[in-house]
Amino acid sequence: MRIDKFLKVSRLIKRRTIAKEVADKGRIQVNGILAKSSTNVKAGDNIQIQFGNKIVTVKVLQLMDSTKKEDASKMYELISEERVQD
Repeated sequence: MRIDKFLKVSRLIKRRTIAKEVADKGRIQVNGILAKSSTNVKAGDNIQIQFGNKIVTVKVLQLMDSTKKEDASKMYELISEERVQD
């Protein structure tokens, strides 16, 4: 599954277009490698997302095309959430 679609379906980012913009600006890494919006993710991958001054790291548990809220929370596990100071 593409990273932009995963972020939308998992509800980490609200809209796919925003997920695409964030990825294309170089704010997403998959397994330590800079990711484009078309980068494929699979179960077991670690995703690091920079939201302004906050960095969120999650582990992909499973992929699904469901948009149900109860299913979305099972798609990833939060590893860390930290604030970055300039």
